[in-house]
Amino acid sequence: MVSIQVGAVVVKGPLFDGKAQVNLAAFMDEANQEVAYEGQQGVRTLGMSQYQHPTGYYSSNVVAERVSSDQSRVHDSMVVYGPWLEGVGSRNATTRFKGYRTWRLTRQDLERKAPRIAMRVLKRYMPKLGGK
Repeated sequence: MVSIQVGAVVVKGPLFDGKAQVNLAAFMDEANQEVAYEGQQGVRTLGMSQYQHPTGYYSSNVVAERVSSDQSRVHDSMVVYGPWLEGVGSRNATTRFKGYRTWRLTRQDLERKAPRIAMRVLKRYMPKLGGK
């Protein structure tokens, strides 16, 4: 552990030895991945419970992937009938089927859960950040 003498005060710990920045970046990365994974699982679970004739093909194409160093994305791998299932395809206007709204419902649920997911991950990082 690095100690720094500033007058009569000695400061030490992860905030002053550079480890806090590294651990904070790792926390953000892991929290981002956990939220994306939860979104992937949410779409798969909700979809399989809603769809009248689930084959598993659509669900198996729902993936969470890293887009950049600080962003992840959940998508359906461009399955051609995905928009129709969601209710946003052009065919939904001409048929009685208005869609399952799986993605919208999952997004709303995930927006409520994301802070709790991040806090769960943060608890694992608190000792590394100098907290309890």
